Amino acid sequence: MNSIIEKRIGIPQLKERIVSAEEAAALIPDGAVVGMSGFTRAGDAKVVPMALVERAKKEQFKIDVYTGASLGPEVDHYLAEAGVIRKRGPYQGERAMRNLINKGDILYVDAHLSHNAELVRQGIIGPIQYAIIEVCAITEDGLLIPTTSVGNAPIFAQYAENIILELNISHPETLIGIHDIYVPGPQGEREPIPLTNANQRIGEKGIRVNPEKIKAIVISEEPDAPSLIVDPDEETQRMANLLLDFFRSEIKAGRLTNQLMPIQSGVGSVANAVLDGFKESEFENLQVYSECLQDAVFNLIDAGKVNFASATSITLTAEAQQKVYGNIEKYIDKICLRPQEISNHPEIVRRLGLISINAALEVDIYGNVNSTHVAGTKMMNGIGGSGDFARNARLTIFVTKSYAKGGAVSSIVPMVSHHDHTEHDVDIIVTEQGIADLRGLAPKERVPLIIENCAHPDFKDQLWDYYHRAVEKYGNVQTPHILEEALSWHVNLLKNNTMKKEVEVK
Repeated sequence: MNSIIEKRIGIPQLKERIVSAEEAAALIPDGAVVGMSGFTRAGDAKVVPMALVERAKKEQFKIDVYTGASLGPEVDHYLAEAGVIRKRGPYQGERAMRNLINKGDILYVDAHLSHNAELVRQGIIGPIQYAIIEVCAITEDGLLIPTTSVGNAPIFAQYAENIILELNISHPETLIGIHDIYVPGPQGEREPIPLTNANQRIGEKGIRVNPEKIKAIVISEEPDAPSLIVDPDEETQRMANLLLDFFRSEIKAGRLTNQLMPIQSGVGSVANAVLDGFKESEFENLQVYSECLQDAVFNLIDAGKVNFASATSITLTAEAQQKVYGNIEKYIDKICLRPQEISNHPEIVRRLGLISINAALEVDIYGNVNSTHVAGTKMMNGIGGSGDFARNARLTIFVTKSYAKGGAVSSIVPMVSHHDHTEHDVDIIVTEQGIADLRGLAPKERVPLIIENCAHPDFKDQLWDYYHRAVEKYGNVQTPHILEEALSWHVNLLKNNTMKKEVEVK
């Protein structure tokens, strides 16, 4: 046996359970509910899913797959295309999966990421026949050491009838110690979560399981799929600068200090670019309490701006993977990975007073946000953790470019085509055009700020025309809308590929 493998498996009898990926895949029955480790293309099961893809070439079978968040192509692309997945939850981010969901070939359960563990505890998700979990080691006392994410792996391991481990020896043993596994007790019996600072550790270094549940161990050397974020552009840099100026105004008003409050930044290119804007700023001694640590967080650690970062996964581009994983010792005392029900827990978000920065697909003139559905019907990725943070953060900020599809689409609309975050949970809107501070404002007070500061110039007159006609038709009501026209922009988009008024709805 390879000496590395020998060293990584601390319980001798478990070495007898090493099998091929094909043998492990054969254990999973048709119709099974399967929980898989992984969160945003990090720490996810890889070799067993690909063996399931090969199995699907010989026999028809389907499984329900629940994860932490989106996974790499082994699940969300290849398993989806192979027709193996019947139902998927709670988040995905891959084109093939998205297309099959929107065709109705895959059922998709979108959910707040902090809620999934409770759904497992209550038996809403389950019974889970198999959990497939990527680990970098198994300790002598039976702890499973995750790799680059924790996600829902602890709750899957606790409630699954059987466990398949992917022992990924490409990840260094130096990952041991970065995880903090704290699993709350049942509702009605649990104690307050004893976390009062982002840099605290309150649990164990690994996932505690009954070794008898481990039915197979498959050796893997597959790296995480690189993040798909793109470099900041001129417009996202302007958005970052607008936010920095806003934070300076909050400091001047006495609501923040130069250390701000712990920062949460959502997954994706825009949110990453905005966070990266802190690198050249005067802000210092920052903390991050988020769900995912992207490139920007490690850039800020390197720049001496962030002194600690807590999340549930590390999701990096190929270049950043080489920098971080090739020098993980540099970051080991500055990062912590927790279960997603802790990284996203409303109790902790409210206690720590987070500044939450997430991306929107569209925003309406009253501050409601759609972050999941294109034109109200087609799923993009899912709500993810944005709702966990938006409802409970000290400051809830949504960022989006003011336009899409080369200028044919306005991201500021009369009424959002799908409500993910209501006006009650939205404090700040930022586009490359400007920033709107909506705190303490009635709906009608929000309208001029959103239109004038955030809408693209090509759509401002249309927005004002809609609003003024709504007031004229229905009077100065609390929230003026022309219901028969509120979604006409989206109808125009579906029929004519544009929201611009000069192309009339046919």
